[in-house]
Amino acid sequence: MDAALLLALGLLTQGLDLCWGYPGLPSTLYPWRRPPTLGRVRRAWVIPPISVPENYKGLPYMLVQIRSDKRQPGGVLYSIQGPGVDEEPLGLFSVEKFSGRVFLNAELDREKMASYRLKVFALDLGGAILEEPTDLEVLVVDQNDNRPAFVQEVFVGRVLEGAAPGTYVTRAEATDADDPDTDNAALQYSILEQASPELFSIHARTGEIRTVHVGLDREMVTVYNLTLQVADMSGEGLTATASAIISVDDINDNAPEFTRNEFSMEATEAVSGVDVGRLEVEDRDLPGSPNWVANFTILEGDPSGHFNIRTDPRTNEGVLSVVKPLDYESCAQYELRVSVQNEAPLQAAAPRSRQGQARLSIRVQDINEAPVFPKNPLRTSLAEGAPPGTFVATFSAQDPDVEQLQRVSYSKDYDPEDWLRVDGATGWIQTQRVLSPTSPFLKDGWYRAIVLALDDGSPPRTATGTLSVEILEVNDHAPALAPPPAPSLCSEPDRGPGLLLGATDQDLPPHGAPFRFHLSPTEPGLGRNWSLSQVNGTHARLRPRHTLPEGLHRLRLLLQDSGQPPQEREQPLNVTVCRCGPGGACLPRAAALRVGGAGVGLGALALVLGSAAVLLLLVLLVLLRAQFRQRSRDRSLLRRLHDDDDLRDNILNYNEQGGGEEDQNAYDLNQLRHPSELAAPSFTPGRPPLRREAPQGRGRPQVPRAPPASPADIAGFIRDGLQAADSDPTVPPYDTALIYDYEGDGSVAGTLSSPVSSLGDEDQDYDYLQDWGPRFARLADLYGHP
Repeated sequence: MDAALLLALGLLTQGLDLCWGYPGLPSTLYPWRRPPTLGRVRRAWVIPPISVPENYKGLPYMLVQIRSDKRQPGGVLYSIQGPGVDEEPLGLFSVEKFSGRVFLNAELDREKMASYRLKVFALDLGGAILEEPTDLEVLVVDQNDNRPAFVQEVFVGRVLEGAAPGTYVTRAEATDADDPDTDNAALQYSILEQASPELFSIHARTGEIRTVHVGLDREMVTVYNLTLQVADMSGEGLTATASAIISVDDINDNAPEFTRNEFSMEATEAVSGVDVGRLEVEDRDLPGSPNWVANFTILEGDPSGHFNIRTDPRTNEGVLSVVKPLDYESCAQYELRVSVQNEAPLQAAAPRSRQGQARLSIRVQDINEAPVFPKNPLRTSLAEGAPPGTFVATFSAQDPDVEQLQRVSYSKDYDPEDWLRVDGATGWIQTQRVLSPTSPFLKDGWYRAIVLALDDGSPPRTATGTLSVEILEVNDHAPALAPPPAPSLCSEPDRGPGLLLGATDQDLPPHGAPFRFHLSPTEPGLGRNWSLSQVNGTHARLRPRHTLPEGLHRLRLLLQDSGQPPQEREQPLNVTVCRCGPGGACLPRAAALRVGGAGVGLGALALVLGSAAVLLLLVLLVLLRAQFRQRSRDRSLLRRLHDDDDLRDNILNYNEQGGGEEDQNAYDLNQLRHPSELAAPSFTPGRPPLRREAPQGRGRPQVPRAPPASPADIAGFIRDGLQAADSDPTVPPYDTALIYDYEGDGSVAGTLSSPVSSLGDEDQDYDYLQDWGPRFARLADLYGHP
């Protein structure tokens, strides 16, 4: 080992000795090292860091030779471990096991790994450790083998036109993979190319791009393209390029100007909402921006506001339109002075416009205008119930075309009740019938009609006028007392709420409520027993002044409304006075007796008995009338049976089939199952029971009829019965069993006997049975002659 190497190793060893003496050095960082108390380590076994340039080509390259003096040369085995040996990346370093020489076998790349720390071992031939492992650190020296690179290919920036020098625009940025602590990564920026004159500059170290001179004009150049360069080694090494695109933003440095000083247009009278013409302007600022959009103002010539100018967003032209109808007779031509300016304010340094104002001449074209109603809508009033022919109003129109003599005619367009008549020549309106106050076309007391006015111009024009007629309310109805739901009150003045009375009136305000309630002045005695107090505009409360007897009391009230003059009505009122409990409610009769502690009064008892007598009398009259009607029907039935036709076999059509035995609603079949019930208990022996033809629950019972006193009355009896069955609506001829078991007394025909008992009837002639129809054919065969 030469002297220089030994000197370096000695200095390094001294430095390491000083490091070992530092109290804060962790013992686990270098596990092969031990504290100085264990003895000094030999200097030959401590290896200083070795620097190797990256990308070194002379391989293999010996880095260092390690040696241990624990054994004679040839008695020690050396080995190394760590990254580049037995760890990734493999195969970079190797050691000769007997000589201890360490070799570099492949090129190194500092950008991948800047240093390698290896462990060196010394073993005897038997494999025992002679020395504690020590570190071998290989430092990779950086070479300028990486070009700088911009972080993006194109940098974008924006700046306002007319910006002052030094205005920040954007910043370029680049990186270098070489060692940042060396000149290999020392970057410097520059602009290789830009338009002339040079308006932008870049900072060599930061890459900031700023303006240099005044003169950015968007109307001249909209976008600037710059070529940027970055170089390492402080501008002397490797280089890279990129682009910068700088857009110039617009400012309002150009005022809009009219293309002409004067414009001429024509407009039609009596129309609105139409466009008349366009005003052309020029502006060099950015189209579509507030610096370019034009706003137009009418400075003079339109005091009534007939015209308006709006901006066409596509062409930036001013569109003149009529917003209020023009009148040729009032003004035949308009002279306007208009100006134009941008939405955004003009820059102070910008030149002023030379044509920011223009004159506009508008000629009005005359046309036939529709008639005009001076008052539209026309409002008037009329009293309700006005008779036909009542004058309503004169609804006339005027023709605005004063230079033309035209005639105007009138007609109705809308009159839903056909209530009005319009004079076609004058517009004079009158009623032609009485308008009903309940008409559905009366809205809040107003009736609306539409009248048309037509001139005879070319072409003819029509005007529409609205006539609103208020139907004035007339006080033609007196108030009426509304019946109280329970017309009863307590007999004691201090009990109960009294009787609340209300009134209604068909008239509308102000002829209706409030109402005034009075006791009838025709009966002065009412005021001594009753008091009437007003509750509100429509109700009053009735109370007794002192304790009154129970029962029905008849009063008369006088009601007045608020009309001018007022309408009044006197009405009777029946009030029941009752005895009340502590709560003010009427007690039942029995409870009232117990509370009063007295019996029924004589007047009340007489009233009850009289009512019962009247009821009994009515019942007797009804029974007598029913019995009289039944007797009349019996006589009519017997008279009908007296005729020959009534003795024949007749077909009776009852026009109803019935529902059979299941039909319990239409027919009372119980009469068929229990014929014994047909006999009324009140009948006397020998009286024929009446038939029951009415269904259960529908017919009223008939009073029994007395049998005829003589055989001559049998025909009348039967005829009356038939007439009663045919004419009584409550007893229709239902399909039920009829019982005819009564022949009468003293009949010359005798009793119809059985065939076997006819021994004494040989001389009887029964041939007439052949004429009685098919139902008597069997009797004719038995009793008639062959």
